[in-house]
Amino acid sequence: MSDCADGASCSSCGSAESCSAEEKQRHEEEQLQERLSHIKHSIVVMSGKGGVGKSTVAVNLAVSLAQQGLKVGLLDADIHGPNLPKMLGLEKSRLQATEGGIVPMEFIPGLSVVSMAFLLESVDNPVVWRGPLKHTVIRQFVADVQWGELDYLVVDLPPGTGDEPLSVAQVLKAVDGSVIVTTPQEVALLDSRKSVVFSQQLEIPVIGIVENMSGLVCPHCGKEIDLFKKGGGEIAARELDVPFLGRVPIDPQIVVNGDAGKPYVIAFPESQAAKNLKQVADKCLLFVEKKDTK
Repeated sequence: MSDCADGASCSSCGSAESCSAEEKQRHEEEQLQERLSHIKHSIVVMSGKGGVGKSTVAVNLAVSLAQQGLKVGLLDADIHGPNLPKMLGLEKSRLQATEGGIVPMEFIPGLSVVSMAFLLESVDNPVVWRGPLKHTVIRQFVADVQWGELDYLVVDLPPGTGDEPLSVAQVLKAVDGSVIVTTPQEVALLDSRKSVVFSQQLEIPVIGIVENMSGLVCPHCGKEIDLFKKGGGEIAARELDVPFLGRVPIDPQIVVNGDAGKPYVIAFPESQAAKNLKQVADKCLLFVEKKDTK
């Protein structure tokens, strides 16, 4: 019988070498449950395909929540393409491990971040992992990180409905809701509908659909141009009987500031796109509040 104390993980146990596989699994589960007990709510941000601005929505959603005085964690679950550190100006940061666990990076007061990118020696290094390894690191990003007391954990998922979304759902166990990001054109809508059905199959409530890149106001003549059509996200939400969270218009400054590590809602808080992104955050809060009262 090992000397492991209840609630301790084997990685911090003084007699870890003598722990059986069953004991190690029990300790890991206890550690996970301990971390989860301090996370009040969790939201996953999904997309059926890449290139629709899902990470942009996730970053600005997390920042908007933190700006309201909430304690927020932002988990980059895109193991193969972790972009959040770049979008937050933290790409040169590295995670530090202590006896109490991994210390997340702080972006602004009230917003902490964890990403695979913080563990890579170079931004050019690929992560060549199969499903089991990805599941393990996602579990560690929850169980071994000192998140502290969080009002919200926002999880940026990779595109699609594969290993990472399944692992996040299994690790968090009770996700409060999913935000589905799409662009208006039909090829993106086809995949976003799969994300809605995926959430429903896993019994994750769908908070709603965000239609990103929805129209561009010409800076020269002021005329609106529908580069990727318009209204498809709202139609999909109506047909699938899920809420529509709003449209986010194209603004070149979203790209510029994302590359510069400055979230758009901070850089241009009075712009229409920033106001729409903040409304998405408000609707998420309202959805969770209503869910809690049921």
